[in-house]
Amino acid sequence: MAILQEPAYAKINLSLDVLDKRQDGYHDVKMILHAISLHDDIKITLGTGKPWEILCDNPEIPTNEENLCYKAAKVYYETTGKDPNGITIEITKRIPIQAGLGGGSADAAAVLKALNRHDGNRFELGELCNLAERVGSDVPFCVLGGTALAEGRGEELTALPGLPPCVFVVCKPDFSNPTAELYSKLDCMTIASRPKTEEMIQALQNGNLEAVCKLLKNVFEPVVAEEHLEIRRMETVLRDCGALGAVMTGSGSAVYGIFPDFELAAMASMTLMERGYQTFLAQNV
Repeated sequence: MAILQEPAYAKINLSLDVLDKRQDGYHDVKMILHAISLHDDIKITLGTGKPWEILCDNPEIPTNEENLCYKAAKVYYETTGKDPNGITIEITKRIPIQAGLGGGSADAAAVLKALNRHDGNRFELGELCNLAERVGSDVPFCVLGGTALAEGRGEELTALPGLPPCVFVVCKPDFSNPTAELYSKLDCMTIASRPKTEEMIQALQNGNLEAVCKLLKNVFEPVVAEEHLEIRRMETVLRDCGALGAVMTGSGSAVYGIFPDFELAAMASMTLMERGYQTFLAQNV
């Protein structure tokens, strides 16, 4: 048997813009994604001689063939034509679910990266991202990591310079948002204000953290905040505690703030925890 281990890093949206609906039913998006140190842990045991198995310490995560880790392993072995002679994938969850942090996609990407490394890096990074696209729209970015412009359904990636050193405070309220419902609501409304994507790319290229933070924007946020005032409350606490910027990530419901140093971030995290929110501190990866 062989045992593989891989961290699965969460992603945040520095920007998120939803464009036209496509003929395949998906929407074109234009967003800037950034990987952070908040992560799940993936352990893979190969050669178990038993049926494929998914184990997870969070009972809300499916452990059947619908799990993205299972799908990732299936895509990998269908492509290589190999048989692992049984596989067990164990997921230790830290990334909150249904939060807009890409936890499931990160787990699937970790499976692909671990299997590829074990296989002597059979696939180059671009090829592995192509495999990831068959698993889910966010999985290619989670394979790539770092910072990237994502277009199409999210799978068309252009690597960008990363953020300067900073600290993230991620805050997860009790509610979650059905993504498909948010897309439907956007289809029925005019988006009043969109992200200035090109300006943010320039700010990243200049290494200007404050400029990036001023440009944080997510077109889903006003739709969610209309029903859940907590989004604005969390952002207010983060800014009052010294965040350079704060915004909801993905389709939510997690909100994050970007801080210039750990001390301010820790104070914000404690303040939010005192108000009953689940919070996480993270850095760039």
